[in-house]
Amino acid sequence: MARVIEAKLDARDVRIGIVVSRFNMVVTEKLLQGALDALKRYGGRDENIDILRVPGCFEIPFFASKMAFSGKYDALICLGAVIRGETAHFEHIASEVTRGIGSVTRASKIPIAFGVLTTYNMEQALQRAGSEMENKGFEAALVAIEMANLNRTVL
Repeated sequence: MARVIEAKLDARDVRIGIVVSRFNMVVTEKLLQGALDALKRYGGRDENIDILRVPGCFEIPFFASKMAFSGKYDALICLGAVIRGETAHFEHIASEVTRGIGSVTRASKIPIAFGVLTTYNMEQALQRAGSEMENKGFEAALVAIEMANLNRTVL
């Protein structure tokens, strides 16, 4: 039988960096609270969690890179909300933040959980940042915990 490697959802000794956009703060604060809730539920401690606020989603990859290469974190969580408006700005920002975070993920040695919403309207964004079962920040934190522990196992 093949060997299966899985990690536990245990955040007790996981050092997490969170980069969160202030733009669309009504949404991003809910994502952040969801992420913090998940980290605490699975044993995360305040002293192992750093939160870095940036102006908008476009700035997330820059600081995700700085944090990823700092050696201080086992995983990162990137949180933001890009909501379609009346211009092409939405496509440019959504594409660049996704590409930027992906680039950092591939170049660094730590996992980065993607919790940046790209929605057509505020209602969709609030739905995805709403309840625990639908909060993408909560989900991103679970990914970060599992991937950090899996990264330790596989290294």
